[in-house]
Amino acid sequence: GFFQSYAVEVELKDASNATCLYAKWMMSFWITYETNSSDYKNTTLNLSSNVTHNGSVCGSDTQAALLAVQFGEGHSWSVNFTKTNETYQGDFITFTYNTNDAAVFPDAKIKGPVTVVVKDTMHPVELNNIFVCHSTDLLEAGNVTQIFWNVTVQAFVQNGTISKKESRCRADTPTSAPTVPPTTANVTTASATTLSPAPTTAPKPVENPDTGNYSLKSGNKTCLLATVGLQLNVSRDKPLLININPKTTVADGTCGNTTATLKLNDGNSTLIGF
Repeated sequence: GFFQSYAVEVELKDASNATCLYAKWMMSFWITYETNSSDYKNTTLNLSSNVTHNGSVCGSDTQAALLAVQFGEGHSWSVNFTKTNETYQGDFITFTYNTNDAAVFPDAKIKGPVTVVVKDTMHPVELNNIFVCHSTDLLEAGNVTQIFWNVTVQAFVQNGTISKKESRCRADTPTSAPTVPPTTANVTTASATTLSPAPTTAPKPVENPDTGNYSLKSGNKTCLLATVGLQLNVSRDKPLLININPKTTVADGTCGNTTATLKLNDGNSTLIGF
């Protein structure tokens, strides 16, 4: 359902104290794990208020740049960037979660760190441009879904100056404003500086949500069917009602022998998991 997370901001400097890599983004992780009773549970892992960026590397013409962060009870995430003469882009994302964190993984059968590596879907960005993507992006690998939004990043910063030229992701329109993340929590940087969440205006929902038909397939066989109308009532300073529009909602997920997962992602960047 709705999840909280913290924003993290990293500004990496080289030996001459010039900025070489800058990033600010929000992310959350949806993980399925096995319990001691051989059942499978879904859990959400969010960034904590205390984030470090040990091991990050500026990069050069011959070395990839690395943005690495550590948070919570032994969890870490990193992405490396490579460049050509004209562009740079993300290469691989490495995420390690620690099932010894009992608050996130209660009754986990397998204890210890688990690492997932996935190809970054970031398209090449011109050097001296900053990449911006306010829309929600999902990366799935095995039992882990990584969720990103409000991403701003520039690798191989030239002359120590963060560029004002933006390269927007395809999901953002040139005139779009930052999208509202699933839940806006207190925002902190790597140095634990608290920022105020941006004010948002709730769209006026229709009285009743439209009914959608969603299905999943395992190979050639349909393994899950759902016919449902969804309206979310979010408790905030003022109640916020959100209708899930079937016309703009994409169904995804997996079917197993004993469990099935249905994920609904709509055009307003609302992620719901069943």
